[in-house]
Amino acid sequence: MNKKDTAKFEKLLLEKRRQLIEEIGFLKKAAMDNTIKDITGDLSSYSYHMADMGTDAMEREKSFYFASKSGRLLYHIDEALRRLRNNTYGKCVECGEDINRERLKAVPHARMCIKCKELEEERKRRS
Repeated sequence: MNKKDTAKFEKLLLEKRRQLIEEIGFLKKAAMDNTIKDITGDLSSYSYHMADMGTDAMEREKSFYFASKSGRLLYHIDEALRRLRNNTYGKCVECGEDINRERLKAVPHARMCIKCKELEEERKRRS
């Protein structure tokens, strides 16, 4: 991979990282830091209906799930940035072959070439 490609992929990864951090912050602020009392503006903490409490719990659980998923993606992007700095970016971690540029454009944090990724997915389905 030449320096121009490296700079292009680094810029792409850093932009995706910035977007994810912003998204995680939004999820935290919008749902995880607020209580139902804060959201509804109700002054009494005893007037909640059980259905309202259930809805609040479900919304918090969804926010946690999305934040967790974003956190895992952020980890993979950070790992891709490490590979970029170690000059191993764009190489499959399984077979060592180059990862197709089109794949890296679509999934810039890809660790494996298509062939190895398909084999990994097949093993997961079998077990």
